[in-house]
Amino acid sequence: MDVNSILPALLLTLLAGLATASRWKAFGWSALSGLSEPLGALLGLLLLSGVWSQAVLGLSLAAVAGIMVFISFDVLLPSARAYGQHHQIVYALVAGMGVMALSLLLL
Repeated sequence: MDVNSILPALLLTLLAGLATASRWKAFGWSALSGLSEPLGALLGLLLLSGVWSQAVLGLSLAAVAGIMVFISFDVLLPSARAYGQHHQIVYALVAGMGVMALSLLLL
C-alpha cells in the first residue's frame, strides 16, 4: 500500500460505515477494495507471464501514459474552461510533462 492509497481507503471505510451502519460490513468492503490492486497484479502476472518482455512493459507503460494524458485533456481542460482557469491548467499540464521528460532524461 502506498501513501496515495491511505486517504481514499479511510474515506471508503468511513462512507461504507455510514452507508451500512455496520463496522464489519465497512471493514469487509474496505478490505475488498484494498485487495483489488494486488489481486489484479497477480492475475496480470499469471496471464502475461509467458509473453512478458521489456517491449511489452514499454508498450503497457506507454498505453497507460496515453490514457492518463487523454483523461487530463478530456476532463480537466473543459472543467478549467468552465471556471475561467483554462490557461493556468494548460501551463501546468505542459510543465508537468516537462518535469516528467526531464526526470526520464536524468535516469
